Amino acid sequence: IAATQPSTNWHLKENAREHHTSKFSSEELIVRRGQAFTITFNGTERPEQNLIFIAETGPKPSKATKTLATFDISSTASKEGWSAVLQSTSSNSVSISISSPHNAIIGRYRLSVQSGSSSPASLGTFVLLFNPWSSGDDVFMPNKAECEEYVLEEFGIIFAGTKNHISRFGWNFGQFQGDILNICLSIMDRSLYYRQDPITDVSHRHDPRYLGRVLSAMVNANDDQGVVLGNWSGKYEGGKNPTSWTGSGEILQGWKKSGFKPVKYGQCWVFAAVLTTVLRCLGIPTRTITNFSSAHDADGNLRVDEFYDADGNHLERGADSVWNFHVWNESWFTRKDLGPSYSGWQVLDATPQEESGGIYQCGPASRHAVKEGEVDLDYDVPFVFAEVNADCMYWNYDSATGKKTLIFSKSTEIGDSISTKAVGRDDRVDVTRDYKYEEGSAKEREIFKKARKKLGLEDKFDPTAPKREEIEQKPDISGKFKVAGSLEVGKDLNLLLVLENLQSDAKTVNVNMTAWSTLYTRRRVTQIWKDSISVTLAPKEEKQFPIKIQYPEYQQQLTTDKTIQVTALCHVEGGIQVLVKRNITLDNPGIDIQVLGEAKVNKEVVVEVAFTNPIDTEVKDCVLQVEGSDLLQGVLELRIPPLKASEKSSTKFKLIPSEAGTKHLLVNFSCDKFADIKTFKTVNVIN
Repeated sequence: IAATQPSTNWHLKENAREHHTSKFSSEELIVRRGQAFTITFNGTERPEQNLIFIAETGPKPSKATKTLATFDISSTASKEGWSAVLQSTSSNSVSISISSPHNAIIGRYRLSVQSGSSSPASLGTFVLLFNPWSSGDDVFMPNKAECEEYVLEEFGIIFAGTKNHISRFGWNFGQFQGDILNICLSIMDRSLYYRQDPITDVSHRHDPRYLGRVLSAMVNANDDQGVVLGNWSGKYEGGKNPTSWTGSGEILQGWKKSGFKPVKYGQCWVFAAVLTTVLRCLGIPTRTITNFSSAHDADGNLRVDEFYDADGNHLERGADSVWNFHVWNESWFTRKDLGPSYSGWQVLDATPQEESGGIYQCGPASRHAVKEGEVDLDYDVPFVFAEVNADCMYWNYDSATGKKTLIFSKSTEIGDSISTKAVGRDDRVDVTRDYKYEEGSAKEREIFKKARKKLGLEDKFDPTAPKREEIEQKPDISGKFKVAGSLEVGKDLNLLLVLENLQSDAKTVNVNMTAWSTLYTRRRVTQIWKDSISVTLAPKEEKQFPIKIQYPEYQQQLTTDKTIQVTALCHVEGGIQVLVKRNITLDNPGIDIQVLGEAKVNKEVVVEVAFTNPIDTEVKDCVLQVEGSDLLQGVLELRIPPLKASEKSSTKFKLIPSEAGTKHLLVNFSCDKFADIKTFKTVNVIN
């Protein structure tokens, strides 16, 4: 009979090493399912006599929901359920190897032991996670380097900008820092699914499909007081500008500290980065994906309609939109519900764009199903398919008469340069071919038709669709904008409008041009420039017209996304209109980081950050924000005095690295003229 409360040795170091959980800094045992762990406890007499173990999780544990397991000592580990194997005994203690099934529910468990007829004695609690290293697990990832990157790596690179000009910035996922695991567990317990039916919700937590979907809903604040509140207005009072975050830790900690009130504010990459942190923390291999020229097809017809007035201004009409880029997630797991060819990478999207099943959640959509146009498969494949494949229709809209005329349509515009970070390197990998067949190929059009047919769009009469004669009418001229010179905040923007006469007779063209500052979603904020010209093009002639938008013209109007949309609507006498447009993202000036000396564990090292003011006016309200997992705790914020024209500032601060290995330091510098200049530095920490 157990005389006293047993004391438990959880062998934290050894178990963590075996279970790839050493990066967690916890006094609690954290292990992965489908794999044995060893514990030693004392306080039981005659330990080998009929010991019974009880592992339970959730609010009302039961065997029926697989939230309660009782098991005694057996000679070998069980493949099916929980099991305990005796390792060794001494006069007053016993070592046991405990195994959980490959499909065990993940979360925090209470473990107790019963000896003979005595009542159960508590051994304590442990946390059980998904196991991508174990071949029986739904999240099994055979490639070890991919496990390292997609589960254990705390640093990521997110791609942004435009398809012609891809930019990148670092992000600190920080899934093993401080209290993040506990916060991830409380996210699950605050979902709508849990609130409506906690017992059923917990019983589904063995399934990465289910958890991926639930967490895609919980990372946004819509419906459920989730983690991050989205804001695409260009005005961010009362919160942080979405472009200013450098990592997920501050956001998740802030959500908990405020009593679980949504953190202000996020945009797509923030939702995707936070979801990456949560899923990697729980052991589901996950990465961020950036899609350029990403369609938001609000009405589900696989088409996005854009409207322009006679002056070439892009109008806010209709719910469809095309974003310069959009960031979502891919997570790796099997799809037993769909069959083996649909396993592997699954698309999840936590950005609240459209409701699915009545709430803002998206996925998991099998990437293979997206590529093959299998839009009838769960979950949300039509929405993801449209993001990378929708056709674009550009209309001229006359607000006086309400008449709209098709300018042109394009099937190769959407879903470009789909990007993710390379495994083990800081490079960009293009995964466009994994989402669709080659743009313009017969196979790609065939898949598009198949998707339309499955959605019942083929046979319906669509009153908004362009008439055949509108599509078949060919333009007389072609045009494009070329960038002449650098695209930098603080410098004049120089472009060339190139017009070419495609016909063998002269053409007169009246051109209305506008430039607007926009958000990355191409939402217009302020007009910064307009002009009109009238030109005559000789037969087959090409002409270039220089355009200069000066820094003082755009400086006040530029959003923190640093994006400008330039359009030229060309009215050809006797012919159809031609729309020329380009979305431009300006680059911030550079910022330099130097680590002065060797970075060693638990030793101070000085870092210097330098910035030179590139413009001929003073910049003020300068703030430097620094973070990096295992390099410093939380986020360091430093205020910097104003800088005169061309003046250089140098700021020094100290780090005390806590762990050896390749670490990343992320820096964000802001002032009144430049928003969120970001860079990162790799720091090799030695013991």
